Amino acid sequence: MSNPIPGPESLLALAFPSDPQISPDGQRVAFVLMRVEEDDPKKPDEDFARPRYKSHLWLSDGGAATQLTQGESRDAAPRWSPDGQTLAFVRDGQGRKGQLHLLPLGGGEARRITDFKGAVQDVQYSPDGRFLAFFSAGDDEDKRDGRGEARVITRPRYRFNGRDWLPERPVRLWRYDIGADTLTEWHAPEIEITGYSWQPDSAGVLFIASTDEMKAVQWQQEVYRLPLDGSPTQLTHWNSAIGTVIPHPDGGRFVLVGRPEGKGSPENSHLFLVEQDGNWRRLDEGHDHGVGNMVGGDCHVGALPDQPVWLDDQTLLFSSTVRGSCGLFRVNLDGEVTAQDHDAQGVIPSFSASGGGVALIRERAERFPEVELNGVQVTSLHDRLTFPILTPERVTFQNELGEGEGWALLPEGDAKVPSILTIHGGPHTDYGHAFVHEFQLFAAQGYGVCYSNPRGSAGYGQTWVDDIHGRWGGPDMDDLINFFDRCLEAYPRLDGNRSAVMGGSYGGFMTNWITGHTDRFQAAITDRSICNLLSFGGTSDIGMRFWDDELGLNFHRRADALKLWDLSPLQYVENVKTPTLIVHSVLDHRCPVEQAEQWYAALILHGVPTRFVRFPEENHELSRAGRPDRRIKRLQEYLDWLGEWLKG
Repeated sequence: MSNPIPGPESLLALAFPSDPQISPDGQRVAFVLMRVEEDDPKKPDEDFARPRYKSHLWLSDGGAATQLTQGESRDAAPRWSPDGQTLAFVRDGQGRKGQLHLLPLGGGEARRITDFKGAVQDVQYSPDGRFLAFFSAGDDEDKRDGRGEARVITRPRYRFNGRDWLPERPVRLWRYDIGADTLTEWHAPEIEITGYSWQPDSAGVLFIASTDEMKAVQWQQEVYRLPLDGSPTQLTHWNSAIGTVIPHPDGGRFVLVGRPEGKGSPENSHLFLVEQDGNWRRLDEGHDHGVGNMVGGDCHVGALPDQPVWLDDQTLLFSSTVRGSCGLFRVNLDGEVTAQDHDAQGVIPSFSASGGGVALIRERAERFPEVELNGVQVTSLHDRLTFPILTPERVTFQNELGEGEGWALLPEGDAKVPSILTIHGGPHTDYGHAFVHEFQLFAAQGYGVCYSNPRGSAGYGQTWVDDIHGRWGGPDMDDLINFFDRCLEAYPRLDGNRSAVMGGSYGGFMTNWITGHTDRFQAAITDRSICNLLSFGGTSDIGMRFWDDELGLNFHRRADALKLWDLSPLQYVENVKTPTLIVHSVLDHRCPVEQAEQWYAALILHGVPTRFVRFPEENHELSRAGRPDRRIKRLQEYLDWLGEWLKG
């Protein structure tokens, strides 16, 4: 008897691992496992299912992982005490979001430390075990919307994707003295702190912030030192983006992950060693790949930290995206980079290291993400999948820079099948060897899925990224169409006369652009897209800087306005004939919903068959981390549209 064809509800069977944290001795791993359950299993709504994410902490010493925390609360962010005897974590429950708790691993109940109205974030133990530091807004509350009050806005950045309205004052850095059981507001910054790390001697922290609000929106940041007692001291004049800071074991130097001054978002992030005198050099000079994982997947729910770690005073461990994979690499102070754990057919989206051990999450295109401790898999999450998993085949294409690559995921059997060209976001992200439930679902439903890394994608060196600067819709469209043609040639089962183009974010921009420049596709799905580069500049949370970096243009300069209009899909909407499904989230501040509204209105005016699906309360991350019932609805809308225009 054949297996039933899976539908979008197959998402409900998945459990998502995140935040693998290794113990100080390197022998245990604590992590978060997020599953989908009915919101209140004791009082289900018979007329309306309410599937929601629930999370608990799990623990393994190298054997099969076991559940550590129980109950109806949502637990996350496990952090080991330096002696390995206690786990700090945050818990949603009892009417409070994300409060700090301490759990003794020798036995006993978790003890709540904070009772704020605001959530606790980014908890870190001091190396000597005396303090816990974290961010929180404390008891600040913003009730203006509920009261129907006006908002008076004077700052350049006032909302952000995933956070909506930003608080009137930034969250503060707090310090909890464990022995004295005292809680102190350590530092109240004027400009938001975006990250911090304890110094090795526990005498304070290094943190990342901008010197003023305008520099914050321009992604220009600095590193500061904050002692236990006293005021912050600025250590750098970096004037560019900084992702994280990692103090050297000697306490004087540090490594930052970022981009040097004058380099914008197309520049890969790299490792820079900053000496005590302020001089710096790029540590990974010979490694033409960015730091961190840029390979996209839709099973990365929760926190996926991948901060570089000093293994000793000479060696730094970091992750890096290489072509369609992400692995772990070492770099020494001489700048020599060597692979430690790099599977060219796999992805490590998150890791931690301590005591000579490494804990991580590993996945492949045909293998669901699993937690590993020192090379041993301690979860069996792939076994929860409710349908057979297919393996994609690599397809190459040629352009002026050399060979590009992508993949085709075909259904089982020999029958001819409708084909889908899907385009990733970014544009400086990556498709590759991550597990993508959406692709597996489409293939199981009888579609051939083709996905690739055109010029502009991460993982193929800086020249590959830079080749689309100032010319979105040129080399990238050439690569996408070229790749799709190669797929049709390599796999005659793919029906080029029943084909769809789709994508999200930058992929949505490209979907709109392609349908304005060719009518070869019989259907289109544009998700969280961009159609008007001019209005995007003034409405997106990154709009003040983004087009400067990507195109060398900006919406507020008269000389650039017509050039931005020339690069806008909306200018070419009169050419669109392709039936189009538009999907967008109302609280998407990265690609604001007004972009979808403009595209919908224009298509309607030109008589193009169009359907517009708007999701309340969701942001730019709907497809990857949105509420489960909304993710299911989104997938069903996709399948209904494809079925109507490619099968119907």
